[in-house]
Amino acid sequence: MKNLKIKYILNSFIIASIFLYAFSSCSNDDSNGSSQPVINSVSPSVEGDLVPVTVGKPKNVYVIQGSGFATLEKIYFNDFETYFNPTLVTDNAIFVTIDEDTPFADVSNELKIITKQGTVIYPFVIAPPDPTLLSYDPINPAEGDVITIKGNYFLEPTVKIGDVTATIISSTLTEIKAKVPAGVNNKYVSVTNISGTATSKEAIGTALFDDDWSNNWFYDGGDDKVTSVSSPGVLQGELMIKSVNDGWSGTQFRNKDWATIDVANYKGIRLSIKGAKVGKVAIILNGHWSDPEARVIDVTTEWKEYNLPWTEWPFEITGLQTLVLKDFTGEKSTYYLDNIGFILK
Repeated sequence: MKNLKIKYILNSFIIASIFLYAFSSCSNDDSNGSSQPVINSVSPSVEGDLVPVTVGKPKNVYVIQGSGFATLEKIYFNDFETYFNPTLVTDNAIFVTIDEDTPFADVSNELKIITKQGTVIYPFVIAPPDPTLLSYDPINPAEGDVITIKGNYFLEPTVKIGDVTATIISSTLTEIKAKVPAGVNNKYVSVTNISGTATSKEAIGTALFDDDWSNNWFYDGGDDKVTSVSSPGVLQGELMIKSVNDGWSGTQFRNKDWATIDVANYKGIRLSIKGAKVGKVAIILNGHWSDPEARVIDVTTEWKEYNLPWTEWPFEITGLQTLVLKDFTGEKSTYYLDNIGFILK
């Protein structure tokens, strides 16, 4: 039987039923499962021609084609036993869903079928989920610096910054260290595995606070009010800003020489904030202290990310000279800030 084609099917069970009926009708094998099992191919169970693959994804249905399956007892992907429905098995085909808990790292990369007549092993890779990229640090690296990328499912990863491939120094499933190539300022970091690609939210070189202030910025006040702290609760990097404010008072950050940052390449500012208690903060830019000219944001006890375009303020912003965070509750409050930077146009 050649080029069996599945068309106009409503669901996988109907596909399986028709497919298995076709196999039963076409088979001339009268052995009734008395032969050693043989695997010829594995294909996704989809409408149309069955196309063999060598990589499978958990929670998807696949068709195993071959012979000697009638007395099937066990199916293993990477030595992890997978349930099969006996009604979806003939001597020549098996419909099976790869279990979502099937391991994919440091494994055998094998499909194993056990029948009463014997065992067959077939090379087959289980793909990890698409990668997730939670953060990287530092955000303002120089050429040749090593950045640490955190996330998950970094199986045999490739790292790019923009279109340039970065050299990976080391990697685990949840962390990658990669060397920064030349010419990647204002480019995004991406991680690719065999399943897909994840891209950072922040571009290289766009941080204003990245464990330290860039552009010669600093806390315009004493350490009794503002300080950098290291804590398991840090969102990005190793340090976050702790700001203690009296009711309706603010903390100002600026360049030591009052210089202005050119923001022509940026469409807004980003920051992450949480509080010791629920509250509100007014964000004041460039000395526009009046309440109507401030942007008021909500603060919870969990990190909340804000991406604020310049259009959120009722005046033109062509440069950034000062950034003030002012308590907007009237009560003494403690706020934590992290990942302050710019949003690329």
